[in-house]
Amino acid sequence: MQDLKQRTFLFAVAVGKLITDLPYNVVNKEYFSQLVRCSSSVGANYRAARRAKSDPDFINKLKICEEEADESVYFLELLKEFNPGFQERINRLISEGNELLKILVASITTTRARVNKTGNK
Repeated sequence: MQDLKQRTFLFAVAVGKLITDLPYNVVNKEYFSQLVRCSSSVGANYRAARRAKSDPDFINKLKICEEEADESVYFLELLKEFNPGFQERINRLISEGNELLKILVASITTTRARVNKTGNK
């Protein structure tokens, strides 16, 4: 399986490439700005999570990743509505964003369970 650090990086790159191919108009422009920030934030915050100083710190950083991934999916869904010619490509990115979300939530759940079981902080 591809390393999550690399996978989050590739997600941000793929989103950036999509954005450069979409038409520039008033609606897309606003969504582009938000999507560039949140899609790249997934990977940036995952890198920070890997350097966490404790399990609670790790969980908090992963929660940020989760929020940014969910926000990325939201803006991709909006772009899909306004760019019907790109639906297939956007759907692939939405699928990847949802897969990243599932992985992040599973990591948070697993870490929480370990913390609760062992009482580690």
